[in-house]
This record gives sequence, C-alpha cells and structure tokens, in this order.
Amino acid sequence: MPLPKIALAQINMLVGGVNQNIEKIITFATEAAEQLEADLVVFPELAVTGYPPEDLLLRPGFLELSNQGVEQLLDFPHQIALLFGAPRMTENGLRNCALLLTNGKIQEEYSKYELPNYSVFDEKRYFAAGSAPCVFDFSGVNIGITICEDIWKERAVEASVAAGAQIIININSSPFHAGKVEERYQLVSNKARKLNTPIIYVNQVGGQDELVFDGGSFCVNADGALMQRAECFIEHLGIVQVVPSNDGNVAFALDAGAVAVAANEHESIYQALVLGVRDYVEKNGFPGVILGLSGGIDSALTAAIAADALGPDRVAAVMMPFHYTSDMSMEDAESEANALGLEYHVVPIEAMYEAFMQELTPLFDDRSKGVTEQNIQARCRGVLLMALSNKNGYMVLTTGNKSEMAVGYATLYGDMVGGYSAIKDVPKMMVYELAKYRNSISQVIPDRVITRPPSAELAPDQVDEDSLPPYDVLDAILELYIEDDVSPRLIVEGGFAADTVYRVVNMVDRNEYKRRQAAPGVRISRRAFGRDRRYPITSGFKKTLPAK
Repeated sequence: MPLPKIALAQINMLVGGVNQNIEKIITFATEAAEQLEADLVVFPELAVTGYPPEDLLLRPGFLELSNQGVEQLLDFPHQIALLFGAPRMTENGLRNCALLLTNGKIQEEYSKYELPNYSVFDEKRYFAAGSAPCVFDFSGVNIGITICEDIWKERAVEASVAAGAQIIININSSPFHAGKVEERYQLVSNKARKLNTPIIYVNQVGGQDELVFDGGSFCVNADGALMQRAECFIEHLGIVQVVPSNDGNVAFALDAGAVAVAANEHESIYQALVLGVRDYVEKNGFPGVILGLSGGIDSALTAAIAADALGPDRVAAVMMPFHYTSDMSMEDAESEANALGLEYHVVPIEAMYEAFMQELTPLFDDRSKGVTEQNIQARCRGVLLMALSNKNGYMVLTTGNKSEMAVGYATLYGDMVGGYSAIKDVPKMMVYELAKYRNSISQVIPDRVITRPPSAELAPDQVDEDSLPPYDVLDAILELYIEDDVSPRLIVEGGFAADTVYRVVNMVDRNEYKRRQAAPGVRISRRAFGRDRRYPITSGFKKTLPAK
C-alpha cells in the first residue's frame, strides 16, 4: 500500500459564518482531491464555526447550525479523508473537537486536552477538556490528532506517541504577534526531536476583530528539520508526501520549493496590520474607510495600510486644518494622498470651532485657555469624520498608536472616534520603522513626515515632547510595565528616571477609562489593550512615588 499524501489547507474562516466556512472547506478539499491527488486534507481548529466563536457557543441555535454543517460534509463526494475542527456537545459537556471524516462517516472524534485560559484565550469558559488520545491507522500509518494548545504542553502529544502515533497532526487557530512565527517553529521542532516523531502543524489565516491569524502552516520531520512551510497571511493549500524513513519509521519528503521564506519583523507586522484591516472591513460589509490625514506620521502610516488593504479607491482621506496646522502638514498630507491615489478633501474646522466657542465661552467663567480648547478642535474633526461616515457608509479608521493609547494622549470623541484602529497596538517607535519599511516598497510617505518632531498641532509650536517623555524612553517604559508587568520600582532600578517612570505609570493607570471606550484594533504584540490586558477602571490600587 502506498504511503499517504496529506494536504494542508490554510484557510480564512468567518466566525459564525458556518455556511461560508463549509463552502470553503468543500472548495479546498475538492482541489486537494482533484489537483493534488491527496489522500487526506487537514483544516484548522474549529474550521466549521471559525475561531474564536466566543459566546456564540452559548446559543443552542449556533451549535445546531454547526452540526448541520458537519452533516453537509458527510455528503462530500470525493475519495479523500477530511480532518477538521468543530464544537461538539457530548455527555460530558461541550468539546473543542477534531473530526476525521471518511466515506461519508465520522470515523474519529478527538477532544482537545489543553484548554488555554490566558492572554486572548478563555476556552475554559466554553469547553470541557478531553482526556483520551486519538490515534488511527491511515493507509498503513498511525496518525495522532492534537489541537493547538496540546502541542505547547506535554500530555496530549506524549499520550499520542504512547498510543503508537507515527505522525502527529496538530490543527490550530494560533493568533499572530511579533516573533510568533519563529517561536512556533522552534517549539514544534523541539517537540518533534523530543518525541522522535514527525509533526504537521496547520494554522488558520485571517483577521477576526482584534486578532490576526498568520497561517504559516508547516511540517517537520522527527529530527526537527523543516520540510514544508506555507507563506504567511494568505490562504494556501500545500501537499506533503509521507515516505519511509531510514530508521524504519516514516517521514515527510522534502519539497524545497514548498518551504516559504519567513518574513522579517517589520514585514510580518505590516502584513498583519494590512490583513487585520482588510478582514475587519470586508467581513463586516463596509464599502470602504475614511480617516483624518493630518500630515503626521500616525495618519500617514494608517493611510498606507488602508490603501494596501482595500485599494486606494476605497479609502477617503480628509485634511481638517485649523490655525495651528502648518503649511508643511498641508503639503505632506496632500502629497501622500496623491502618491497613494486616495480620494482627498480639505475641510477647515475654524468656523465649527468658533461656533462652539461662541456658545461655550460665557460658561467658561473667564478661565484661561488650555486643554479644553485643544480638545474642542479634535472633537470638531471627529464630528466631521463621523458625519461623512454616516453619509457614505465608510467606516472611520482611527489613527492613534499604542504609546498614545497607553498614556491617554488622545481625545475622547475627537481623534479617538471610529470603528477600527490599524495601529492601536503599534508603539510610536515602531510606527517610524513601519513607515520606513512601507517606503522601501514604494515611496508614499514624505520623508519629512518621518523626520520632523511629532506634533498634535493643537497649540502654537506644540510638539508631543511638551507633554510626554521622548518616545524611545516612553516606549521602553511602557513595554516593561504593560507587556511584562514589571513594577515601577524595578523599572527605576533598571536605569530609568524615577519621576519619569512614575509619571508614565500614573498616566497609564489613570487613562483606563479612555481605552475602554476606544475602537478595537489589530493586535501585534504579546499583550495588547483589550482582550489581553483587562484592568479595572475604578481601582484603589494606585502607584505613588516612593518616600524620599
């Protein structure tokens, strides 16, 4: 009997879109059978429902729809086995399962051992854990099934090998963060060497709200050697041939042309941002996006991402100048809009601002001008963008970065208005790096946008460093405090000025209420605001300067 050919189907699912997902599974399975002549095609975790389905799993009608989708796959006409993920209700509760379908029947059903309940995951809210391995004979090869988190731990994979697995297939819905592609490969490669067992790793691709799934499906032999890897951030159908190994076991044949080169850090982050924006807009049915293009670095990068995600004909940019808007900003915003081919408008806000001030000044009791007046400028711009959004159906794309969101350097109902944020999880210094990376593809962001001191231009001669520490210092402190949970005291002991550290920490803690009202945005770090970092708005736990 010839050893099997196994297809790896890296697909982009729609959470809750069971009918669409089933159609996609059928399409990819048909191609695997007819064009690749595969014996088995492997799909990602919860491919039937999309991942993560969250509280849809609590609705009986949703589980019924999922079961109907599985039943539809039983009628698949081709002589190829399908391995895919779906939720299944059992006598022991709801399980996150992998199903093996052959000859119109479900031949095997495996329940995920390890249910992640950290970071962006909360599977214990929905699922009961499995406790039995699933190893089946397929064309003379014993294959063990595992699901996502199982490969990061020991029990499930060791149980599969103990039950006789010669190959382990791991189906995934593993979200992206910077460095994740290499982290996964190293983990699976080390696991294969430890178990002396080849491993197939199939991951989904696509954006789902804040999360982006990068795909990057691959397989390694028992010595950890990479034998195939799909390109990240696109759908892909690969094929791997199982062959006898030198030790009398089995292995994967190398297809050198099927090993995609891993992208570097800036390229992968940029691709994640583009995919996240594209899928959020497409899957939610928006015809396009609109954003404020200020002439600054954040809106410049956001505009480039939007144009690359959707095409320039679906992106509208609006410059909304005021007294403090420099000629340089006006010129640079128009230059970028033209370079990208965007629809571009200039709408001054002076008349709007003066109308607000005429009504508000009698109520201000002759108090000096300051942040209030600056915020009114930002809110005028927010009203304009939302009005245009309401009129043409375009979603407003906000332009704030992670550094600003962390310390509250943004205006509620002003520059924070919008439906989605491309760079919400991108620190300011990374914004500059990504702008340079985008310009290395084609020059669309004017050089002086990258080199000039950043400014909100809400007051005369204003620059960000009037209110904030230098961004390289700020970002370093924020990474320690937000992503690594390092205490302020230890951050100071690491060499940062105490007054700077405690000022930054206090700003972060004080502005949780703003972040709770911010638009969702693409997650590219190990710990983003929102799903990852959940802090109370009202809290008696305060950071104060140590006694001197």
